[in-house]
Amino acid sequence: MRRITIVALAVLFAVPGLLAQGPTAPAPRIAVTKRHRVVVEDAAAVGAGSAKLGVRAAAETWDARQTAVIVCDMWNRHWCRGATARCGELAPRIDAFVRDARRRGATIVHAPSSCMKAYAGHPSRRRALETPRAKEFPAKIGDWCHSIPAEEKGKYPLDQSNGGCDCEPRCESFTAWERQIDAIWIDDGPSDVISDSGEEIWSVFEARRIEHVFLVGVHTNMCVLGRPFGLRNLAQNGKDVVLVRDLTDTMYDRRAWPYVSHFRGNELIVEHIEKWVCPTVTSSDLLGGTRFRFRGDERKRVVIAIAEDEYETKQTLPVFAHEVLEDELGLDVTIVHGEADDGPGRHRVPGLRAALEGADLLFVSMRRRALPATDLAVVRAHLAAGKALVGIRTASHAFDARGDGPEGHAEWRDFDPLVLGGNYQGHHGSGPLTKVTAVATAAGGDSAAARNILAGVELPFSSVASLYKTRPLAASTTALLEGTIPGEPSEPIAWTNRCGSAPVFYTSLGHVEDFANPAFRKLLANAVVWTLAARNAEVER
Repeated sequence: MRRITIVALAVLFAVPGLLAQGPTAPAPRIAVTKRHRVVVEDAAAVGAGSAKLGVRAAAETWDARQTAVIVCDMWNRHWCRGATARCGELAPRIDAFVRDARRRGATIVHAPSSCMKAYAGHPSRRRALETPRAKEFPAKIGDWCHSIPAEEKGKYPLDQSNGGCDCEPRCESFTAWERQIDAIWIDDGPSDVISDSGEEIWSVFEARRIEHVFLVGVHTNMCVLGRPFGLRNLAQNGKDVVLVRDLTDTMYDRRAWPYVSHFRGNELIVEHIEKWVCPTVTSSDLLGGTRFRFRGDERKRVVIAIAEDEYETKQTLPVFAHEVLEDELGLDVTIVHGEADDGPGRHRVPGLRAALEGADLLFVSMRRRALPATDLAVVRAHLAAGKALVGIRTASHAFDARGDGPEGHAEWRDFDPLVLGGNYQGHHGSGPLTKVTAVATAAGGDSAAARNILAGVELPFSSVASLYKTRPLAASTTALLEGTIPGEPSEPIAWTNRCGSAPVFYTSLGHVEDFANPAFRKLLANAVVWTLAARNAEVER
């Protein structure tokens, strides 16, 4: 009997959280917003091309006691000087993430590959070695995984054949690492283990009934994907694994294909993972606030909020963001999605609050949503801080839910006149083509907004979108484009405004077919550039 009691106590102390929680305490929870990508095959819906990436987000809640964090190869030193510097910059945020997950009851796996000798005798290393081996192991769980079948459907997004060092001059490769970087705390207690073995880590997961895994560390395109404990092996063997996309880095040389910045190269690998391997989350899910960003990443941040089902911008805008805002303009874009119009959570846009706190521009494509009051307060704060906003089509009634919002949610019914400077009064019937032309007063070149936003936009052009009734506009606006249909007076169709010091652009265009029109895409691209440049500056009149 005494032996059984001792064994039982040992189990309790070996699994984090069991003693603290008690038999009737509720399981500690971790809320995450997973992002993944799907293939959009409808060429008419997305413009040029036939197989584009659509972004999706889903909110989930995990049992913290069934959750682990793997810290992958956050070495004390790397052969590349730039990689060493970025790891040092990243480590404090990873440490904060790990501490928070540990506090909630998660298991922490420190995996500095090829450094196990440095931890001989460490309690957390012994804990990994002493964990009973799993009864069964997935095939090749102990091997490096170079690809999984799903990845064969796509094209690897960058050339890393030169090792990925983008220092000048390039660094020479050698084994530089000895241990994990000291800035990430390794706890002696039962929550933490140290291992670089796929079989050992799998055994720990089986013993602790781990189902959910956060993976943080470096390098995304190499160790994070391919190690025995990496994303590929965990995903293909049934673990609910996610990459924490702001707590990682990529070995990519900007002088190699596709010739983008180091940080854009990192995003391309993240997109590849989201499409073919597993979803991603951000550290803000646990820590709140703004997600981590490297100091050298000076790109402007754009948040696109999509919550409407009428014009399919959940398909068109992600493609526009990928092809134009990211690839052409070099912007840092985050897309958040609301739920369907007929869904129980239609008034929620998961991830909006966290994303917007660090954004330079909010791009709105929403229709009649009453956001949680805390989320709408962040939208108001964004504008109060003089930050930019772009709205299309149904943004004129984005936050007017006609009293349909649930308790704890808030509307902004005068958002259109106060922020956009518009006067939405419904729209004309569908059918007649809308002819889009420059407003006469803006066409003479006396407005900086007209010169910049209309530059390179081939006018006139036509739209199948039903013409919105928007006049009269606020006196603070500068009308740029107007639309006409047979037998009706013209209506303003694109304009700029100032909400306090915040630069604003709005267009009532945004139909699915508009995104196939190069003139409309150029208009939107110019508007994004103008609003970002006009932030905290006087707009010339």
